[in-house]
Amino acid sequence: MPRWLHILIAAAVTGVFLFIAYHLFLKQELFRFAVCDGAKAYQVCLPKGHTVFGIDISHHQGKINWERLKKGNPDEPPISFVYMKATEGSSHSDMRYSDNWIKAKENGFTRGAYHYFSPASSGERQAEMFISKVKLESGDLPPMVDIEEKPKDRELFIAELKKFILKVEEHYGVKPIIYSYAKYYNRYLKDEFFNGYDLWVAHYYVDNPAIKREWKLWQFSDIGRLPGIKERTDINAINGGIDTLQNMLIK
Repeated sequence: MPRWLHILIAAAVTGVFLFIAYHLFLKQELFRFAVCDGAKAYQVCLPKGHTVFGIDISHHQGKINWERLKKGNPDEPPISFVYMKATEGSSHSDMRYSDNWIKAKENGFTRGAYHYFSPASSGERQAEMFISKVKLESGDLPPMVDIEEKPKDRELFIAELKKFILKVEEHYGVKPIIYSYAKYYNRYLKDEFFNGYDLWVAHYYVDNPAIKREWKLWQFSDIGRLPGIKERTDINAINGGIDTLQNMLIK
């Protein structure tokens, strides 16, 4: 084989390797520092075509200055909704949930509560835990279940998750929202049952979430900075305008 052909093959292999490495590993990291092709707020690039934004919080954000958060920054769109972690598994409640829940309403935020689902305990017990801590009112957002832990037994996991969802739905009279990462959903949650529930998809540093079904909310960044919150915060967009958010509220 001539030397020039060796060089050509090596260059082609290197090119393919770099292309794959860029799209699988480097693109997401570089996107953090890319110049925004549009608006920028909360120190992150906002996705094009979206105008209604919100955050999700837990004890990781520490004690929030709600009055400062409400005031916001004059050159940024307002935070239209706040979801807060209430419970996890069958025995854990977030240490800041009660305070966050009260302060969010006092400061005029549309609020919602979520549960972090664990494969380690039954769906019914986890639903009972969530229900015992979360009292929803008219004007609140539907409950959300956060699903991101890899199950050892997918079929058993799906069965318990369905029990949780159905029990929560029965209690509150409203369908809960399913939250998960795009890759996780595509791998573990492709089930006809879940298509009947609104999806909150997490996919960072991309132009659009890589998922083939419709979604209601998109967590597009985990490095947002907001006034009144010391730690970095997840930023989310509604798939639609303010009317979409209003139509989600519990009547």
